[in-house]
Amino acid sequence: MLQAGQQKFFASFFQKRRSSLLALRDRLVSRPDFRRWAARFPLTRPVARSRTSELFDLCAGFVYSQILSASLELRLFDVLAAGPLGVADAARRLGLAEAAARRLLDAGVALRLVSRRGGERYGLGALGAALVDNPGLAAMIAHHRLLYADLADPVALLRDAGETRLSRYWAYRPEASADDVSGYSALMAATQPMVADEILDAYPVGRHRCLMDVGGGDGAFLAAAAARAPDLRLVLFDLPAVAARAAARFESLGLSARARVVPGSFLTDLLPRGADVISLVRVIHDHDDSEVRVLLHAVRAALPADGVLLLGEPMAETPGAARMGDAYFGFYLLAMGSGRPRSAAMLTALLQECGFAEVRALATSTPMLARVLVAKCKS
Repeated sequence: MLQAGQQKFFASFFQKRRSSLLALRDRLVSRPDFRRWAARFPLTRPVARSRTSELFDLCAGFVYSQILSASLELRLFDVLAAGPLGVADAARRLGLAEAAARRLLDAGVALRLVSRRGGERYGLGALGAALVDNPGLAAMIAHHRLLYADLADPVALLRDAGETRLSRYWAYRPEASADDVSGYSALMAATQPMVADEILDAYPVGRHRCLMDVGGGDGAFLAAAAARAPDLRLVLFDLPAVAARAAARFESLGLSARARVVPGSFLTDLLPRGADVISLVRVIHDHDDSEVRVLLHAVRAALPADGVLLLGEPMAETPGAARMGDAYFGFYLLAMGSGRPRSAAMLTALLQECGFAEVRALATSTPMLARVLVAKCKS
């Protein structure tokens, strides 16, 4: 068994060796003559080609996203869902010239959105099929036009984000009107079912008496929870204009008798008491650390001694989804004007700082969409 001093020595030794090897790699790969040699040498050729392909995909990513956007706007996947089509028939259904339709279909084949079905016929690809009857994902893809416009000059955004299209879109203000919140409320309602399934599959809320969803939008998450737990009482807390939309949703679903809607801002107002579990679904990463601390303290004050906090959102440093956490959300939230991606470890530290203990991470089916942390009130 190594002593603590020995462990520290070996850790430092291997870290220095790793740093030296990485520095050597960087010097070699930075040399044009080495890159040419690596592209020809049989043992390094696959790696060189892979790196070249990765760099090109980073450059071409915007083009790929626009092909996807055009396909959705033209309802290409719905058209092909009825069965494979030739170019002429597809062009007529899409309202395009045949040359343009062929260009879009061939691009879709390259991106696995579309597949060739023999001769000149095209059908759904593996990725395109997943977009049929998937309004949440379609709404999210369409929403990205705002982000792409804000990223037109990424250096300017990094230096001074200022007011952006996304910051105007996400109107998180107590005085926001119904028109101000209609856009993002509709988007959240369309995309929330995907996230709700991930969270509710990981954590059975039926073990509780009352669930309060803070920042719960128009009630999509609570509606999903109500379907799984018929005896669960529900409380939704959100800005007044958003809360009004939730009340209308609950009434339309026949949930008014068991669902209460409380308007307010969690940054300035006390949260109502009575719930033994409080959920924060895609809320924390939208806010800066100072606001997160205010929110978590408010949640802790509203919970009883045996209360539970249920936190679900995409997280940084997620295995297999690191690009989504740090690269995508890092810049999306920059354009939005608040918040940042946080790892499970960072969130755990914030929870412990704000009065929670026994923080557990629960497995979800699609961690890229949401990971789940459950925390108990610190005694």
